[in-house]
Amino acid sequence: MAAGPAPEARPLMDERTFLDNFSHLNYLNETYLCYEVDRMQDDLWIPLDEYKGFLRNKSSYRTWERCHAEPIFLERMASWNLDTELRYRITVFISWSPCPDCANDLTKLLRENRHVNLRIFAARIYDWYQGYEAGLRALKAAGAEVAMMTFQEFEYCWKNFVDHKQDEVESFPPWDNLVVRSEELSQRLAGILQNQED
Repeated sequence: MAAGPAPEARPLMDERTFLDNFSHLNYLNETYLCYEVDRMQDDLWIPLDEYKGFLRNKSSYRTWERCHAEPIFLERMASWNLDTELRYRITVFISWSPCPDCANDLTKLLRENRHVNLRIFAARIYDWYQGYEAGLRALKAAGAEVAMMTFQEFEYCWKNFVDHKQDEVESFPPWDNLVVRSEELSQRLAGILQNQED
C-alpha cells in the first residue's frame, strides 16, 4: 500500500510576535489565540493535531471594523463539524482574556454544545470594557475553566506554537517578573470569578 501525502506543515508563530503579544511587559492591541483540541477516547484525551494552530484578531483602519480573535476562532471551529456523539476538550491560550461580547459568544457555544469542554488560559485581563467581570463569571458558570497563564503555560506555548528556526527547540526566555505578575493576575481573576470587587 502506498503511503499517503505528507501532512501539511502547521504554521507557527514568530518568536518576536509571541514575546511581544503575550508578555506582561507589553500592552499591544493585538490579540493572539493559540488553540488545540483533544478527543475523549477510553477515558483518555487524545490530541487532534489537525485542529491545532493560532490566529489573531483582524481590524480594518479604513472602515474602523474590528473582529476579535474569539469570533474568528468560533467560525473556524464551526467548519470542523465535530461529532456530537464524542467528547472534545478545547484549550485556548490567549494574549487577552475575552471581552464581554466574546465571553457571551463562548458561553453560548458551551450551552449549545454539551459535548465540548473549554479551557481558557489568558496572559492578561482585558478590562477595557464595562462588564468584563460578568463575562468571565458567565464563562465559568457555563462550565469553562478560566485561568491566567503561568510560567508552565507560557513555556508550553513556546514549545508548541512558536517557530524557533532551529532543529532543537530553544528554552523559553521568561521576562522580568513573569512569575510574580502571573500570580498577581491569578489572584485578581480569582476575585473576579468569586464575584468580589476588583
